[in-house]
Amino acid sequence: MLENIQSVAAQVGQIVVGKQPQIRLSLACLLARGHLLIEDLPGVGKTTLAHALSISLGLQFKRVQFTNDLLPADIVGVSVFDRDNAKFVFHPGPVFTQVLLSDEINRASPKTQSALLEAMEERQVSIDGTPHPLPDPFFVIATQNPQDQIGTFPLPESQLDRFLMCIELGYPDPKSERALLEGKDRRALLDALKPRMDIDELRHLQRQVREVRCAPALLDYVQNLLTFSRRSPALAEGLSPRAGLGLLQAARAWAMLDGRNHVLPDDVQAVLQAVAGHRLRPAKGGAVSHRGRAELVSGVLRSVAVP
Repeated sequence: MLENIQSVAAQVGQIVVGKQPQIRLSLACLLARGHLLIEDLPGVGKTTLAHALSISLGLQFKRVQFTNDLLPADIVGVSVFDRDNAKFVFHPGPVFTQVLLSDEINRASPKTQSALLEAMEERQVSIDGTPHPLPDPFFVIATQNPQDQIGTFPLPESQLDRFLMCIELGYPDPKSERALLEGKDRRALLDALKPRMDIDELRHLQRQVREVRCAPALLDYVQNLLTFSRRSPALAEGLSPRAGLGLLQAARAWAMLDGRNHVLPDDVQAVLQAVAGHRLRPAKGGAVSHRGRAELVSGVLRSVAVP
């Protein structure tokens, strides 16, 4: 089955060219049963990456364009009174899918953004006090425009913490951009994609991730990273326990993609930027660029000894 996930990565790489590190991080995030936030300028391939991943993994896909007038009911659904049966009938929203693409999530109001909190954490939504379970697997892949663009609302810390990883695509290198310019239309290529694995295979790989071993020394390393982030005077606050659990799961997934059944410090270091960057803020406050986040994470890595 590992060959199939490598085939998924190769197929997505034919659509989103020159971004193999980001594609691998995305797959590690989904294998770890996490949610993915893609933050970058419009037009660099965020939506295309999400669509290509869902098709290649054989998952049902729905897209919601977030705008400032979007309501929570537009996402989770609404109960409508049925006169014939004299009762309320729940009409599910687009969140009832296996991959929900929340496009430009920070263009919606905080009230609408918060509609995803329960879905992302509990994998269910509650309407009128009644819980409605979501499909399994269930992933949120959200895209976010830079906060300095007009009409954006910053995601609150509670929402950011629900995303296991946050990645940035960036502009393509000259060779990849030339391939884009000379190649076929990306939409036509997406339409021609075929699933490279099925849902049962994906669930099996997700179970395998939980079985990847972590030595006590490796757990000490992860715990030391968390402790340093909480005590560092350079940071406003440290990484949460949820972030620590997510870091460990992401490192397990990264190790499995390498064909190993045990986690190395290199695996933790490979995923730390994507897992921790969006959760850390400098003590001095203010907005932080992606490069600034990378420097914060590098500071944590340099300060903690590797076992």
